[in-house]
Amino acid sequence: MSNNAKILVVDDTLTNLEVISESLATHDYVVATALSGERALKRLEHYRPDLILLDVQMPGIDGFETCRQLKENPETAAIPVIFLTALSDPDSIVKAFSLGAADYVSKPFREPELLARVKTHLQVQRLTQHLESQVAERTAQWQAAAQELQQSKLQLIQNEKMSALGNLVAGVAHEINNPIGFLNGSVQNAQNYLQDLTEHLDLYQEQYPQPNEAIQENAEEIDLDYVREDFPKLLNAMLGAMKRINAISTSLRTFSRADTEHKVSANLHEGLDSTLLILKYRLKGNEQRPAINIIKDYGELPEIDCFPGQLNQVFMNLFANAIDVFDEAAQQSSFDELSDKSQTITVKTALLAGEKAVDIRIRDNGKGMTADVKARIFDHLFTTKAVGKGTGLGLAIAHQIIVETHGGSLDVQSTPGAGTEFWIRLPMTA
Repeated sequence: MSNNAKILVVDDTLTNLEVISESLATHDYVVATALSGERALKRLEHYRPDLILLDVQMPGIDGFETCRQLKENPETAAIPVIFLTALSDPDSIVKAFSLGAADYVSKPFREPELLARVKTHLQVQRLTQHLESQVAERTAQWQAAAQELQQSKLQLIQNEKMSALGNLVAGVAHEINNPIGFLNGSVQNAQNYLQDLTEHLDLYQEQYPQPNEAIQENAEEIDLDYVREDFPKLLNAMLGAMKRINAISTSLRTFSRADTEHKVSANLHEGLDSTLLILKYRLKGNEQRPAINIIKDYGELPEIDCFPGQLNQVFMNLFANAIDVFDEAAQQSSFDELSDKSQTITVKTALLAGEKAVDIRIRDNGKGMTADVKARIFDHLFTTKAVGKGTGLGLAIAHQIIVETHGGSLDVQSTPGAGTEFWIRLPMTA
């Protein structure tokens, strides 16, 4: 073992200091000295030896008190102390060890014994430091593994929730679709029947322009002219409502599309539109804030090979986060204050022909985020939302879906007070 260890020798007798220092220096130790306990403590404020040789009987602060103060200080507590003492009574020896001494050497000391004890305790100290380092490293590895396991567990639960939600949504869409199809056909038949009845009534009025008094009174009572005018409008309104329900059903089926083991060709605009339609109820204005405007700036995109169900999950998360930003702002500002600035989410898509990729940008004009938040935004379990309102998994899973599953990129640009933009880039082929 190389003897370049640093040793502090504390003794009030100059001769002892010179003898011990010379002996240690001969064996390549780096030696520092102090003539009192006070000077030793002062020096240790800026100096860290590997071992201390400490005389017990000194004027002022003796060796016992010096050792006690060393062990109470977290900065010096781990430094091994070997007492140099002429005291040989059991009480003094017990006191030395009770104060935290590693060993003691009786005066007058023998040089071979002193060197052997110094060497032994330096070896023990270095072994202890090595073991502590290994324990700290293993502990850090265990904590990292435990955190990764927890993240995987939570992500698995989240994925199961999304899968269950997808099955539920697909089932609801299917159940809605059948009666809507029936109602749609029935209303169209009713329109045809109404047309026939109207034509028949017109023919009757043409052939009998002067009906009897009872027929005239009944026509006035039921306001026949108004019924003839309003009934077609009513059927058209019903047909329009059913078309909207059918569009919602189609969006639900598109959003909940079950992914296969392999990528399939899909239209990204359909996924974006379906997600926005599902979130339409959250975009509407309420008592706390005005409606959120959606601006679509779609480019000409070809279908791309992807897992559309997973991408819809990403779109849902990004849109929902943007809406959450405006909802949080509504908790801090009045309706009138929010009305002064249009609350907007902009969706822009473009084809990057040279890179054989598509570009999707989702931007809000909300409060933005700080550099610290932006640096951690894709970390597992990181969330800025209130307890119970966010899992800290949404953006981490979104990043995994885009980057790991699809080989693309997901980046964020944000400035406090200037909004946030998420930028997705996806390759067009697998």
